[in-house]
Amino acid sequence: MPQPLLDIVALRSLTAIADCGGFHRAGEALALSQSAVSQHVRKLEKTLGRPVVERQGRGTRFTPDGRLLLEQARKILAVHDEAVRTLLGADGSTVTIGSTEHAADQFLPRLTAAVQEMRPGCRVRFRIDRSARLVEAVERGSVDVAVYVTEAAATEGTRVGGLPLSWYAVPGWQPPAAPETVPLVAIEDPCAIRRRAIATLAASGVPASVVGDAGYLAGVLDLARTGQGVALLAAVGQDPDGLTPCEGLPEVAPIPMSALARPGADPATVEAAFAAVRELLR
Repeated sequence: MPQPLLDIVALRSLTAIADCGGFHRAGEALALSQSAVSQHVRKLEKTLGRPVVERQGRGTRFTPDGRLLLEQARKILAVHDEAVRTLLGADGSTVTIGSTEHAADQFLPRLTAAVQEMRPGCRVRFRIDRSARLVEAVERGSVDVAVYVTEAAATEGTRVGGLPLSWYAVPGWQPPAAPETVPLVAIEDPCAIRRRAIATLAASGVPASVVGDAGYLAGVLDLARTGQGVALLAAVGQDPDGLTPCEGLPEVAPIPMSALARPGADPATVEAAFAAVRELLR
């Protein structure tokens, strides 16, 4: 019996759904139609023999099998893209852009446009990962330019601004009255935004506890959509599907963001990419 295979292109569509917040936005980020993204998901579901993404109201959520597949997909794509760059990217025709999950749907299109304006015709690949791993990838040379949360990595890089943060929950959700504890959903430690959420509430004397966490942002969004708690998320671009800004909790200061370029990267391309991030965060 032939060994089942997970299609790389389909896995890339799956991660884009998680990172961009839905099928339509994933298609825009990948320059694909929404139906093509849907076909990729169906292909993965056929391979696994069970659903990985399901509708929830106007939005989507990952099934438990889908969250497991998403976690493995990121590992597969990271190894695949690094191998491609090492073996095929020496001619400089491919630029790999890295981004933290937070606001990736805003960062990546702007970085892509900036890079392609300076280097018309070049191919752009993406890597979405945790900040510390992005910095390691840049320093290894497998990622050309990355934007990440400054305090989440040992390398400060070049400061490019502050990422606005807001509390998000399902429509109608209200924080419990004191002295009840505010339920939080967040990315599992280590996560700078998780720490920011807990510290901000503590500084205002608001008791809080993490009632659910996930390895990636997609899982946090799924948890928040169940109404179990409130999430601290990037507040740029459109609100996440199924969630709205939540009032009644302390205001959170923007979290500093940095950018880092691979040693030897074209200076003009690097400056254009950094300027695009600064413009978004201005």
